[in-house]
Amino acid sequence: MRPLTEREIRASFVNCTKGEAKRLAVPRDLAERPWDDLDFLGWQDPAAPERAYLVADDGVAFVGVALRRAAPNARHVRRSMCSICLTSHTGDGVSLLTARRAGKDGQQGNSVGAYMCTDLACSLYLRGKKDAGPGSRLHESLTLDQLAERTVANVNAFLEKVTLS
Repeated sequence: MRPLTEREIRASFVNCTKGEAKRLAVPRDLAERPWDDLDFLGWQDPAAPERAYLVADDGVAFVGVALRRAAPNARHVRRSMCSICLTSHTGDGVSLLTARRAGKDGQQGNSVGAYMCTDLACSLYLRGKKDAGPGSRLHESLTLDQLAERTVANVNAFLEKVTLS
């Protein structure tokens, strides 16, 4: 993924108003992000842990979505799998993240959700730059490029559900 500026990030959001996009917490460390290892940019709001954001290239333009994290279940100890990168986590390492649909559907309260890595570091788990613990990544015969392509396809499928009108 190519490095993005704060202005590009704010302009990419499709499921919130321009005012909401202007006020959301963009990461302060954009220059230090491992852009070459990212298939999409994802981050949690440091001031509001129930909020997260995702920006990806859908092949035409950058698309950003504001996400809400479902309340974690404190007694959840089983493994859960991220639907984006297929990494397994224990505890609250995977969360249900929901996005208000873009346009009129979103204004009427419609949303879509997916189970994703809570920290949205899917690209780093995929490349072994971040470890989710033993048994978190299944052995696959796919190359890293094929794994990355699948991850991008999963992100784009989620974004398509958000932007469908």
